[in-house]
Amino acid sequence: MSLQSQGIVIAKQRDLANMVLSFKKKIPTLLELCIQTAIDNVRYIGDVGETDIYLLKDILPHCTADQLMHIENSSEGRDLSEVTDSLWKRFYERHFGEESVNLVSKRMKANKVVFKWRLLYEAKLKERDDLQEKSVERLTRLFAAADAKKQSRQIQLCSKIPPSRKRNFFGGGPCNNYSNVKGNLMKKAKMEYLNSHEARVHQVMRKNDLKRTSLTPPSVSRSTKPTGFLGKTSKPTGFLGKTSASTSKLNKPLS
Repeated sequence: MSLQSQGIVIAKQRDLANMVLSFKKKIPTLLELCIQTAIDNVRYIGDVGETDIYLLKDILPHCTADQLMHIENSSEGRDLSEVTDSLWKRFYERHFGEESVNLVSKRMKANKVVFKWRLLYEAKLKERDDLQEKSVERLTRLFAAADAKKQSRQIQLCSKIPPSRKRNFFGGGPCNNYSNVKGNLMKKAKMEYLNSHEARVHQVMRKNDLKRTSLTPPSVSRSTKPTGFLGKTSKPTGFLGKTSASTSKLNKPLS
């Protein structure tokens, strides 16, 4: 047999051995089948009874926070914190952040006390819920106040007609207020005019006119009837200033 053929035979034997090993690994044991079944139906698990801790370490990590709390509450008389404490710490970090976990760990170390992470998780969850509830109440009050303010600004129809207000002759009402304002403005304008230079000049001119009037003598009264020469009353004359009688005398013929 040549070397090439021997190499081919060895390779085939090696592949066959690997196939057998892989086939053996794929076949689960009865315990693994039970654990996988419990994981698939973890939402239905309640009281774990006396289940071994090493089995619970494979099953409980697949629970949610509510499922884990239900299992612990249902398993009365048994402390599962040996398995669940690390799980609750993981839930605390997932919900409230890594900084919060580190802060709590430092405080417990400084005060030399140890609390279960389940209790810390429940306390923190209650604190957050209370804060959210207060925030909701505050927002509700703010919205109610804003809505009330908005309603107060709206126009509302009145079913009752208010009594008519008659105008008072001596004042009162909006007209009286308007007249008062107008009167005040007129008084102010008058005072400004009296204090102005122009008003002072007019006042001096009026005083000078009064002085001239008081110094002028009274006028002589004259007769209303027209008079002739030497104070006699003149009669109406005709043409060329002669009377009608003289004219008739001139017109008579001589005898």
